[in-house]
Amino acid sequence: MVEEQDEGLPEWLATFADLMSLLMCFFVLLLSFSEMDILKYKQVAGSMSDAFGVQRDIEADEIPKGTSIIAQEYSPGKPEPTIMDVIKQQTSDDSSTFIEVKENINIDVEELLLKARSELSEEIEQKILEVLPYNNGVMLRIQEHNSFASGSAYVSRDFQVILDKIIGLLNKVSGSIVVAGHSDNLPISTEKFPSNWVLSSARAASVVHYMVTQDLKDTQRLEIRGHADTQPVLSNDTKANQAKNRRIEINIAVGQDDELGEDSVSSITGERTEETSAEANSDESVE
Repeated sequence: MVEEQDEGLPEWLATFADLMSLLMCFFVLLLSFSEMDILKYKQVAGSMSDAFGVQRDIEADEIPKGTSIIAQEYSPGKPEPTIMDVIKQQTSDDSSTFIEVKENINIDVEELLLKARSELSEEIEQKILEVLPYNNGVMLRIQEHNSFASGSAYVSRDFQVILDKIIGLLNKVSGSIVVAGHSDNLPISTEKFPSNWVLSSARAASVVHYMVTQDLKDTQRLEIRGHADTQPVLSNDTKANQAKNRRIEINIAVGQDDELGEDSVSSITGERTEETSAEANSDESVE
């Protein structure tokens, strides 16, 4: 007797089909993992490098600007050495291949500048005189109303006190000493001073004479100059400016040559003195 069989597929075939389907999906996944989109990978990698700040190496066709074989740490420009270990540069020009360095400032000049401002600090604070850098030296500038009476070459008693302190300073340094007289552009015509040339020279001579008679050491380094109105520090368009131009300048040279140049400090430094309240003293020129 033959047993009757149920219609349809056997039960185990369903399990087998499921296993084959899973195996096929597994191999499809393996195949998909084995293939890579190179272009998309590079795009993703590039965005990641930008996000994390990865630097790029770019070949330069030209050498960097503003450098030299010796001073690689400098940027374009002219550094200005000081007595401090700091070098500052003021430029935005990068067209120069090699750096251009200014000549070092003489340390003796810096020391004299500090010494003069220290010993004459009271006069500087009272605006009786100014201490300014000058070529390879230092300039002491004294206004007319602090040194001479209007139209006179006589050294006033107050100016003598100031000169005594200046003489003490000069005795501590070596180098040339040039005493220069300056006037405004208002003409003067007196029996004693027929022109501003004579007046400015006479004032410088009076200062030198006082220095010589008051124990100034090594008087051979003294020199007298009279400039009249040829080297104004301000334009002579107002009475206040004219008062500023009437002055005595004592130039002290230190450094390699111990000599002073011909130019006025106004053309070198471009500095202008401050306007003061001494308006009453500004119109004392003698015609």
